[in-house]
Amino acid sequence: MKVKNYIDLSVDIKTNMPCWPTNPLVRVDPIGLLARDGYAVEKYESVTHTGTHIDAPYHMVDGGRTVDKIPLNQIIGSGYCIIPSIDGTEIHRSALEEIWKPEYDGNIILVNTGWSKKRAYSIEFQYNFPGFSEDAVDFLIDHHPRLIGIDSLGIDPYSHADFRVHKALLARDMAFIEDLNNLEQLTPGKEYFIIALPLKIAGASGSMARVVALEIE
Repeated sequence: MKVKNYIDLSVDIKTNMPCWPTNPLVRVDPIGLLARDGYAVEKYESVTHTGTHIDAPYHMVDGGRTVDKIPLNQIIGSGYCIIPSIDGTEIHRSALEEIWKPEYDGNIILVNTGWSKKRAYSIEFQYNFPGFSEDAVDFLIDHHPRLIGIDSLGIDPYSHADFRVHKALLARDMAFIEDLNNLEQLTPGKEYFIIALPLKIAGASGSMARVVALEIE
């Protein structure tokens, strides 16, 4: 396998970065200072669902698979970027039907909504972001992508207070990447090799992840 290019699809983790509205703010503080201590080390504080991260089924399904138990072949493999049309804050089944290709079935699908470009402490970025509509759930179950990623803060729009899309898909042992970055660097419909590795936190509902796309010749 010859790699032509590496594309980083992860956001930078920074103190006070924009994240889910009800989560505590991220803190990254220097603890060891090179000039003083001869080494540099930092203290990090956040919830596990911060920045680019993976939701495991246990996030909303009692007895569901935890993030450390997600099989590697579910989070590493062939993947494609898609750009569906958005109706308000929802991606409907019809939008997926218009652009879906047979080769997408069973592979990693990354959804480019353009939302990462709006990153800010704003009502728009944190509350009006797009996600899947309820009528898209059956389509996704039927085509069963091994992993779904999106560049907004959630697979559900914020208006889905009951997290109906999360619960329906996580119940099928699916997992998601949320808060992706740089998806505009991927060509829609082109095959990439995707690596999405969360921290191996035992028993956790999710974890921050470094996600990269490899362009293969």
